[in-house]
Amino acid sequence: MYFYPAIELILAYMIGSIPSAVIVGKIFYGKDVRDFGSGNAGATNVIRVLGMKAGIPVFIFDIFKGWFAVQLATMFSDQGLSSDMISYLKIGLAIAVVLGHIFPVYVGFRGGKGVATLAGVGIALYPVALLIVLVIFILVILISGYVSLSSILASVAFPFIIFFLLGEREPGLVVLAIFVAVFIPLSHRKNIKRLLQGTENKFTFKKRRQSNKVIK
Repeated sequence: MYFYPAIELILAYMIGSIPSAVIVGKIFYGKDVRDFGSGNAGATNVIRVLGMKAGIPVFIFDIFKGWFAVQLATMFSDQGLSSDMISYLKIGLAIAVVLGHIFPVYVGFRGGKGVATLAGVGIALYPVALLIVLVIFILVILISGYVSLSSILASVAFPFIIFFLLGEREPGLVVLAIFVAVFIPLSHRKNIKRLLQGTENKFTFKKRRQSNKVIK
């Protein structure tokens, strides 16, 4: 009964590990984006270093792999799992795919921060809540210009939206929402430091001319 879930968890991690940012950068631009800009293998840094043409496909793929990994829970009909166990399996798959994105086995465990992949997970598990979070994200970035601040505030609001606004009471889903609210700020520790120091770069839709330095 537990064979298929174990395989699915491994697959979710492997899917999350597909480094779309690194692949696009190296194949089409001859650059490893992790050596430029913020040093992260994520869509925001790809846009910063290579521009929108490169960043949009990376963003879409990273969302897709988060969504697809959660769907693995229902792809094998003979697992013999109850509906509650499938629900918890989905949560496990969500965590596995995000960990894969952050620590990708294919490229030396140096990945992104997992925001886009978490958005894909949100589409699969919390579609209504994700729309509300997306509104918060867009409003903050329009007002402040900071992607990092938008990600942090949206993630912190996430469990409150889930629990108080939408009335979600399933323990696993609530715990996962709290995990997101804690995990995203932790993964943005350096960004928070730069925000406090006033040195954080604002988001631009154009690639920077001088993007040959990794921001520490």
